[in-house]
Amino acid sequence: MQKKTKIAPSILSADFARLGEEVAAIDGAGADYIHVDVMDGHFVPNITVGPAVVKAIRPFSHKIFDVHLMISPVDAYIEDFAQAGADIITIHAEATPHFHRTLQLITSLGKKAGISLNPGTPVDILENVMDMVDLILVMSVNPGFGGQAFLPSQLGKIHRIRDMIAATGRDIDLQVDGGITQETAKLAVAAGADVLVAGTATFMGGAAHYGENIRKLRGI
Repeated sequence: MQKKTKIAPSILSADFARLGEEVAAIDGAGADYIHVDVMDGHFVPNITVGPAVVKAIRPFSHKIFDVHLMISPVDAYIEDFAQAGADIITIHAEATPHFHRTLQLITSLGKKAGISLNPGTPVDILENVMDMVDLILVMSVNPGFGGQAFLPSQLGKIHRIRDMIAATGRDIDLQVDGGITQETAKLAVAAGADVLVAGTATFMGGAAHYGENIRKLRGI
């Protein structure tokens, strides 16, 4: 049975001058997860935040901190983000020579482990780690910048991964990130997604609109 759609606002689209207040506002507006995009200017063409920022905003919400590491090499920073307050740590297979070992490291620190697939990354890489992951993130844009358009080519991938999850019998989040709007949210959910990362679509209009924005993304 399809799980309730969870909304994970990406703080990449928040007002960084008042980031703690923004996190508290999306928490109060009904966000399920707080999605933190970490970029290094190397693995992806942008630079965002590090563990110190995660630690600084952690007191502003008791919701799950969903930290997406778009950095390479990634292993050296896993423990720092775990200590900073991440609840889920998602890595890219291409960001480490031994992603099986990296997933083991995340779980050894008491955190949930996620793996992310770029638009050109094949689904086959998941086959030998389906028993280890708690979250699978399908990038529906090429990572690095917010505000990009959703790639419909990823819908088939989402559907295929949903079938793979069902075959395991495990409770694994299937998350989609990139170009999520009211319209593309429906497409992603229909394909099998149950967690939607939305930056622009959540934060537009200011805090007074966050609750309405989240409800619209859920299709309510």
